[in-house]
Amino acid sequence: MEGGQMRSHAAAGSAVVAPSTAERIRSACARGGAAMLAVEGLEPSPTPVHHLLDDGSLAITVPATGLLNGLIVGSGAAGIQAVLEVTDYAPLPLREPVRSLVWLGGRLFTVHPSDVSPLLDAIATSSPNPALLQVNTDTIEATAGDTPCALVRLEIDSVVVADSTGAESIGVGDLLAASPDPFATLESCWLQHLESAHRDVVDRLADRLPAPLRHGRVRPLGLDRYGVRLRVEAADGDHDVRLPFPKPVDDATGLNQAIRMLMGCPFLNGLRARRI
Repeated sequence: MEGGQMRSHAAAGSAVVAPSTAERIRSACARGGAAMLAVEGLEPSPTPVHHLLDDGSLAITVPATGLLNGLIVGSGAAGIQAVLEVTDYAPLPLREPVRSLVWLGGRLFTVHPSDVSPLLDAIATSSPNPALLQVNTDTIEATAGDTPCALVRLEIDSVVVADSTGAESIGVGDLLAASPDPFATLESCWLQHLESAHRDVVDRLADRLPAPLRHGRVRPLGLDRYGVRLRVEAADGDHDVRLPFPKPVDDATGLNQAIRMLMGCPFLNGLRARRI
């Protein structure tokens, strides 16, 4: 997202239907992208686990033996101010790979030892993550060779997302009310497969772009229940274009039909037209 070089467009003649800001943030977090925890006076620390809880706080892992965890433990009920930055990377090697940045600010607190195991189980049920095995409890030991981690909680008081369209803040209530996109965790695999094995589909979708954008290199950028996003890497910079589906979809069958319609395929799912 280089200043002045990234531009977003809507397909000509189409009403853009897109995820809400809260949905985009939930999806970015659900994909488990790279995240860094920043606390004043310390080097940013990577956080392989950052899971939104039902109460609006984030469960985060930090190195158990590091200075950061010592500060959190020492702060007691006061907690310490921190910002979690989540980076949503494109699943393809684009010349500008960052699709969006999310900043979640608030205060960090320890998780009581008796609450760690139940919380880990709850997180693993909805978002299995091998990094959870690095959290030491009475029953879970860090995997050999991994750095033992502690589970902490970030009570969120501010949420901001920035992408090629600009920056926007939302309330924690809006974030909790939203759900991740149903295809969020599968998006990377699907787009990589689309790029490597179905270039003809990308070319057909590129025919829907505004005429001035058909001369650059067109790459799959994003996929959600509302439509497909394409990145055009052109001589004058990068351009992001959303091609909306006729209506939102919720499963693989609906997604397949919606993409065929965008391509202009006359027979959905390969069915022949019925004779009259």
